[in-house]
Amino acid sequence: MEYATLNNGVKMPMAGIGTFLLTPDEAEASVLSALGCGYRLIDTANAYVNEKAVGRAIKKSGVDRKDIFLETKLWPSFYEQADAVDKTLERLGTDYIDLLLIHQPAGNYIAGYQLMEKAYKEGKVKAIGLSNFTPKQIQEILDVCEVKPAVLQTEVHPYSQEKELKAFLSDEGIVIQAWYPLGHGDKALIQEPLFTQLGKKYGKSNAQIILRWHIQSGNIVIPGSKNPEHIKANLDLFDFALTDQEMAEINAMDKKQRYYHSTPGMLKKYAEIVPDVDGQK
Repeated sequence: MEYATLNNGVKMPMAGIGTFLLTPDEAEASVLSALGCGYRLIDTANAYVNEKAVGRAIKKSGVDRKDIFLETKLWPSFYEQADAVDKTLERLGTDYIDLLLIHQPAGNYIAGYQLMEKAYKEGKVKAIGLSNFTPKQIQEILDVCEVKPAVLQTEVHPYSQEKELKAFLSDEGIVIQAWYPLGHGDKALIQEPLFTQLGKKYGKSNAQIILRWHIQSGNIVIPGSKNPEHIKANLDLFDFALTDQEMAEINAMDKKQRYYHSTPGMLKKYAEIVPDVDGQK
């Protein structure tokens, strides 16, 4: 495993498993499988409504909690609830979270960020950050924060490499974490001839080539899967390295083509949605 060192000194694994769109049963099975084959970074969120299942899997795995990097995200409708972090801890069945993010720049996200800062100072959270924020919105946080965000989780893949955003984050000492690291399963991206060619050279799948490109680009990755073979393969990234020339060829594929597009209307809707976190299995 390779690690990123966050701006507060915390070490974060460069590869982990995401649980977006997984039911509680699927999330529990996937996290158990992932921990069993060596994963130590687990990503979930209030809105995924599977935090209890993730917590159960961590306990069942037998892996020491201190060896697991557990990450979750606060949902906008909870930003102004003083006990939102405590309730999240309760659902996860843990007394601390390694990384807590603001999930969306919706609602009163300044209040949400201040809630996370308080939890950080109390030792309930080891690092805090943002998800889906633009540079302008990140700057808004930087202008008022007492604890600097350590991570930005956002869409990144070879077709949308976010080079300008990464330069901005680098200047601020913020690490980028990629969701949709494989381009939302876009076959056109995954089946690019370059990835097929490199896969043959290194004895890897096209997906593994893409994930290795992420790692060498400094992007933390959290591909999701409920297939044990895919889960295992998505971590098998650390026994080879792409050359500078190969990295440059992939870097040239950037089309600034995103699959997720946020709108003011969507953000307004997010602030009104209340996930059924209490009703989850």
